Amino acid sequence: MNPQRLLVGGLLLTAATIVAVIWVAPRLSQPKTLTGYVEGEPLYLAAPVAGSVDQVFVQRGDRVAAGQRLFVVDPAQLKAQRDQARAEVETAQAQAQDARKGQRAVELAVFDANIAAADARLRDAAADLRRIRPLVRQGIYAPARLDDSQAAYEAAAAQLAAARRQRQAAALGAREDQIRAADSRVEQAGAVLGAADARLTDIAPLAPGAARVEEVFFQQGEWAPANQPIVALLPDDRIKLRFFVPEREIAAYRPGGVVAFTCDGCQAGLTAKITFISPRPEFTPPIIYSRDARDRLVYLVEARPSARLNPGQPVDVEPIGAGK
Repeated sequence: MNPQRLLVGGLLLTAATIVAVIWVAPRLSQPKTLTGYVEGEPLYLAAPVAGSVDQVFVQRGDRVAAGQRLFVVDPAQLKAQRDQARAEVETAQAQAQDARKGQRAVELAVFDANIAAADARLRDAAADLRRIRPLVRQGIYAPARLDDSQAAYEAAAAQLAAARRQRQAAALGAREDQIRAADSRVEQAGAVLGAADARLTDIAPLAPGAARVEEVFFQQGEWAPANQPIVALLPDDRIKLRFFVPEREIAAYRPGGVVAFTCDGCQAGLTAKITFISPRPEFTPPIIYSRDARDRLVYLVEARPSARLNPGQPVDVEPIGAGK
């Protein structure tokens, strides 16, 4: 064989080897990462009733704190219902209080007058009885006259006792069953008032936590159908990482565990707490690409990041145990 050709072939083989080492060696030494992305779960806030949007307090992109007002749907109708319910509560309370009271002083005075009249009749009957009894003994009056006088006295005494009982009954309140029924009407009216207040709160919701306003679907003056989202929030606690772990490595991951990750333009040292591990494997989605070959069978893992990130942002997650 021509020595010159052997020399050229050897040089080409050497060059190819050097290129392969330069190209492959960094990738062999590069640690494997799990590729994922940031996902946000928006929170859609709506009113349970249809109406005109009275006020909108936020704009798209605003940051809101917990308890901050977002919007108000026309409250006129619900305020009227609330005022009606409050009036019904006051009426029921007044009726319950009245059920515990006796009759008015003017009405009781009538019973007092009846007692006085009955007492006067009893005194007259007693005087007649005292006058007639000795006359009957003397034979001036017939015994029947004494019987009539005795009957008149007993009738007057019964009338006085009845008048006094009527006065006692008038001073009492309603019967216990009626009082309990009045108290139940107070509770019922209070429940209606509570429901009316809740509906007023529903048409003016507050931010449940720190969040960013993702979208405002209706502006002031527009008509919003019932249960139609008016504002969409992206709460800080509803932003998560989603990445895929090969089947042979999933045993190292547990809810509550912590993983480290990086992303373009992010600060160093970011971590995320695992909140969910899919109970079923799946095939690697075609949209997920890694720098190295990976198994086709993977498990979805979700984790809450230690810093606020933008949904859709790609991340590289360091596998658990990779630094050991």
